[in-house]
Amino acid sequence: MPSASGTAPGKLPFVIWVLAAGTFLMGTTEFVVAGLLPELAGDLGVSVSHAGLLITAFAIGMIVGSPTMALATLRLPQRRTLVLALSVFCLGHLVAALSTSFTIVLTARVVTALATGAFWSVGFVVATTAAGPHNATRATGVMIGGLTLANVVGVPIGSFAGQFTGWRGPFWALAVLSGLAAAFIGRFIPAQGQHVEASLRAEVRALRQGRLWLALGAAMLIMGGVLATYTYVTPLLTDRAGIPAGAVPLVLIAFGVGALGGTTIGGRLGDRRPMATTITAAAATALVLLLMIPLSTNPVTATLLVFLMGLTGFTVNPVVTALAMRFAGDAPTLTSALTTSAFNTGIAAASVIAGTALDSSLGLTGPPLVGTVIAALTLLPLIALAVHGTSRKGRIVAQRMAPTLRDATNPRRCRRSTDSSPDPRTAKTT
Repeated sequence: MPSASGTAPGKLPFVIWVLAAGTFLMGTTEFVVAGLLPELAGDLGVSVSHAGLLITAFAIGMIVGSPTMALATLRLPQRRTLVLALSVFCLGHLVAALSTSFTIVLTARVVTALATGAFWSVGFVVATTAAGPHNATRATGVMIGGLTLANVVGVPIGSFAGQFTGWRGPFWALAVLSGLAAAFIGRFIPAQGQHVEASLRAEVRALRQGRLWLALGAAMLIMGGVLATYTYVTPLLTDRAGIPAGAVPLVLIAFGVGALGGTTIGGRLGDRRPMATTITAAAATALVLLLMIPLSTNPVTATLLVFLMGLTGFTVNPVVTALAMRFAGDAPTLTSALTTSAFNTGIAAASVIAGTALDSSLGLTGPPLVGTVIAALTLLPLIALAVHGTSRKGRIVAQRMAPTLRDATNPRRCRRSTDSSPDPRTAKTT
């Protein structure tokens, strides 16, 4: 049976895969800089720690820029917004690749982050609308899967290519590919405007729902828990598990494969059993991170736990994103942007806390311990959502049953209902 969107359950429109390709490019540009920092620092004449501001600037641009750009482009047609975002994304990489100034490259990164925020906020709305209600979570999983695939394929290839072409090579490649993506988006996204009722007031009104903020809180916490550990996983693997530095990229690819599997699982199961899926996955994530503390001394168990960290943690992402979009109702654009901000806020804050723990007496086990606590805290908003949903269903059932119960316990109503049919002997009184 076809869905409301006209797409049969289990089959996603081609436009969703095109949008996932866009998120792949944007995920690659966000994370590939980490593997190019020495080359960037040497070429631009700054220290490696100073060059790390390119990563911080992009994260801040995503946190602040996603809701800002969502509101700024609210009245623009969705196709035009997506094409414009990819065009600015392309231009930002061209400017960075041609520049010899760190300040200009840093500014280009901020502008690129703003474009990424605009693309994500509108892209999620387009994807879930095209997929229809039956496949909304799966469509969200495919979109997030593009970001996850960037960690599996895009970042390693970009880092590897940067060793031979310099850091400018991957930037040139991203500029060309984003230009091609803009052409594809212009070709396959239907030419339609935003929803007729889209307005700043409607978008802000959607933020009044407590359920929405619970979903955003879960998104922030689960990503914070995973990335608190992942950010400092390299010294854990080399100094504690004894894995050679040259083999660390293979372990990181295992994490990406697990994350890709997690987004797929979450997308498949989230539409049918969202709360059971997220609560189970969040609890499993906390357990995996906790086990990483005693079991990370062995290369095999450490690699397996890194894989499971990606698998369990990223199962939550598409479900809470789809729930937030569902709670937003007819005003999903700002909510989509805030979801992106929530993920990046969790990443930024948890990484800082984990770095402090790393420098403390906890040492290499500090980040996994921080990740365990944060991942466990994810259960609080998820359980609150589950309880809220159960109580809401109970209220609806009670409201529906109330008239029937009143009639059943009222003798007059019972007598009237049983005597409501006319007596055939007195039916012809007129």
